Amino acid sequence: METNQTSLLDRIGTSVFTKLITIVILVLLLLIPLFWVKNLIEERKNRQSEVSDEIAFKWAGQQVISGPVIAIPYQVVKEIVTTDKNIISTKNTYVTQYVYLLPKTLNINSTISPESLKRGIYKSVVYNAQLNLKGSFDEIDFNKLDLNGVDLEWKNAKIIIGLSDLKGLGASPTLVFNQKDIEFEPNMSVLNPFENNMIAAIDLSTTKTTLGDFQIKFNIRGSQSINFLPLAKQTTIQAKGTWANPSFNGAVLADDRKITNNSFEATWNIPSFNRKFSQQWTGAVEKLYEINNNYAINAPMNDGYNNQTEPAPSTNNHIASEKDMIQINFLEEVNNYQKTMRVAKYGILIIILTFAALFFTEIIKKQRIHLIQYMLIGFAMVLFYSLLLSISEHLGFNMAYLLAAIATIILIASFIKSITRDIKSAFIFSGVLGLFYSFIFILMQLRDYSLIVGTIGIFIILAILMRLSTKINWYQFDKR
Repeated sequence: METNQTSLLDRIGTSVFTKLITIVILVLLLLIPLFWVKNLIEERKNRQSEVSDEIAFKWAGQQVISGPVIAIPYQVVKEIVTTDKNIISTKNTYVTQYVYLLPKTLNINSTISPESLKRGIYKSVVYNAQLNLKGSFDEIDFNKLDLNGVDLEWKNAKIIIGLSDLKGLGASPTLVFNQKDIEFEPNMSVLNPFENNMIAAIDLSTTKTTLGDFQIKFNIRGSQSINFLPLAKQTTIQAKGTWANPSFNGAVLADDRKITNNSFEATWNIPSFNRKFSQQWTGAVEKLYEINNNYAINAPMNDGYNNQTEPAPSTNNHIASEKDMIQINFLEEVNNYQKTMRVAKYGILIIILTFAALFFTEIIKKQRIHLIQYMLIGFAMVLFYSLLLSISEHLGFNMAYLLAAIATIILIASFIKSITRDIKSAFIFSGVLGLFYSFIFILMQLRDYSLIVGTIGIFIILAILMRLSTKINWYQFDKR
């Protein structure tokens, strides 16, 4: 009876089914170190973001160029009611409000020179840009405003442009308005239509009209992206620069763009129908402010000429955001952390395929491989991703993938040779591993077609395994 029980236990221990169940449990356990590897990739990626933010803080952040806008003040009498000891009193006070006028035409020419700055092993993209803004203002249409020209303080008119990070300003911008040179100054008043403002005082008391042409030139520094908020009736943006892989985002696709190995050019033509603002409006001080990294302006909806005596609340749906801007992002040529994370997502698939190949090698060669040896091979395959991450920070993704794959294949193949004492098996297994890693690398390059190619590839691998399984008499192992 003891002999029968021992024989039964031996049969269970050497059963193919039991071995498969144990391998599946081992695969599930290897998800834990794979999870740790993914956390490590995220940690290094976050560290790169922190370094990029530090570089941007010292250089200049993402720039948003807005305007120009003409603002002309006028006085409004408001009645204030107060109650003191049941005595109600009223008094009149003057409140300053503004007429805002957007340009009729605006042509923005920008030449951008991005470059990579390094801090330790991390890099961040920064740029220098030369901007030339040309355009014209139309006259204020008083027929659609509850005002007349006499009410306006023409002498205190202002032209305002917005720049999100004034630290990136290379020199004071120059303004030519109706052939007169005017200097911009930092804003010291409550007039803040944009996040950060530069204001030029224009005395219109002699002409009492906003009709005229303007030209504004200035140089800026920034990082990662440059953004334009189109405010004119007709805005044309022409951008060119020395960067091989810009990303164009925002409200409108470029009408024309050309990208080469080391430069780009793009042009946008944007009518006011894509704008959420009126051409002119009246009201208290309007504010362009930041909400969750979006820039929003409290201004009237683009429903023609509008008279608004109070600023719209911050929850107004008719506000500008990133989606209303023209954005040019300057991306790194290769994002090592993003690619490494994508490869790591295939980690469990590679482990399953490798264990399947190892299991078939064990069956075909009729030589048992211990579960501890399966585990060591699994750890070697998990270590591949740590090698890929660490090497890619210094040599780039492609070279790191090649070196990490070669190192892992040599390590596992030499281990298989030591187990089976058969160099041919080691070579065959190294070829199988090389095929798996090549397959994943090809999937990484395809992007749009990675799903269909990956599905077909796995289908073919499964078909091969099914074909091999028919060549094996599985019941012979259970009869021993």
